[in-house]
Amino acid sequence: MDLPSSDLPSTSLKDSQMTEDSNHSPSRGKSSSNSMTDTGEQHTSSGIDDISKSAQELVIKINDSRTSDQKVFNSFQEKLLKKVTEMCQQMQEHMYNVYEENSNVMQVYLQELSDVLERCSQLNSELFNASQALESLRGGLAISHASEP
Repeated sequence: MDLPSSDLPSTSLKDSQMTEDSNHSPSRGKSSSNSMTDTGEQHTSSGIDDISKSAQELVIKINDSRTSDQKVFNSFQEKLLKKVTEMCQQMQEHMYNVYEENSNVMQVYLQELSDVLERCSQLNSELFNASQALESLRGGLAISHASEP
C-alpha cells in the first residue's frame, strides 16, 4: 500500500547529516556525542510514533471506507429487492390477465361443447324414438304377415 507523501513522517537530510557528523567528528566531546545519541533516539522514537499514528489513521480510513461500502451495498440490495418485488408483481398481474383471457376463451368453447352435447342428446332421443317406431312397425308387420294364410 502506498502512503501519501503528506502522511509520511518528516525527517530532514540536515538531521541525518548532523547525526552522522556528530558520531564521526573527532573534535566533539563524549558528552556531546551522548546528547546527540539521545536526541537521535528521541527523533527515532518520534518517527516511529509518527508512522504508528499514520498507520492508525490509515486503518481508520479503511474502516470508514468499509462502512461506506457496506452502506452502499445495503442501499443497492434494498433497491434491488424493491425492483425484483415490483417485477414479480407485474408478472403476477400479467399472468392473471392471461388467465382471465384464457378463461373467457375456454368459456366460449365450453358453451359450444355444451350446445353440441345438448344437440347430440336430442338427436339420440329422436333416434331412440325412431327406433321404437320402427320396432312397432316391424312387430305390426310380423303380426299381419302371420295372420295371412
